[in-house]
Amino acid sequence: MTGFADVLYEVGDGTAWITLNRPEKLNALTWSSWAEIETAIDRADADDAVRCVVITGAGRGFCAGTDLTADPNQPQFPRPIEGRAALQRTRYLGPERVHRCRKPVIAAVNGVAVGAGLSLALAADIRIAAESARFSAIFVKRGIGPDTGATWFLPRLVGSDQALAMLWTGKMVPAAEAKEIGLVTEVVADDALVQRTTELASSIAHGPSIAIEIAKRLVYDGATRDLVTQTEQEQFLQQATQATEDAKEGRLSFIERREPRFAGR
Repeated sequence: MTGFADVLYEVGDGTAWITLNRPEKLNALTWSSWAEIETAIDRADADDAVRCVVITGAGRGFCAGTDLTADPNQPQFPRPIEGRAALQRTRYLGPERVHRCRKPVIAAVNGVAVGAGLSLALAADIRIAAESARFSAIFVKRGIGPDTGATWFLPRLVGSDQALAMLWTGKMVPAAEAKEIGLVTEVVADDALVQRTTELASSIAHGPSIAIEIAKRLVYDGATRDLVTQTEQEQFLQQATQATEDAKEGRLSFIERREPRFAGR
């Protein structure tokens, strides 16, 4: 029993699946939805049995952004951060929490991903899009500025010119164009989205988890370091993997000329 209302949380084969589950609203998000997403990410991060996370949407859309029709008087799922810390932390940091997850995160994008839903997809490490997927920084169409980290994620993925074109026009970007400009990693047929995502997640989940988590940390931290500092940090963190069971298995499988069987330890 997850205790969630707006998301489904399931773990299998080393992967936590977080499914936005308001299909009648194209999975539009409320503040309560964001609290559930952050809590689900916290749960996945704390569970050593989880080695990869997938975020997707139920029904015919990934996420239509913020639910502008939500009733503010509805019961709210408690935020995972409480007290003074909660008062000092904006509620718009849901995508930041996804981005900060230690585990690899895949967004399986079905249908529309717009506004805050776009930010959620961009917060993942890898985006696999169905052919029917469409993306929009739709904020400008509502006469408001961007939020939920859109102006941080977009230019880092597609460059400032493409990011500004999306932010200034709110244009809808189809999956093929999204792949061309670097917004998504891969495009697959609609009926192959779950299978392809499952295959990739399983491949990651069965890898050497400590080394994989270190690689993610180094890639993102390296964006703000010089080469010498980054190389020194690589060496330091590689030492943390040397004594793991997976490192021993990696060496043994090489000697025995077979595929490694990693345990994530």
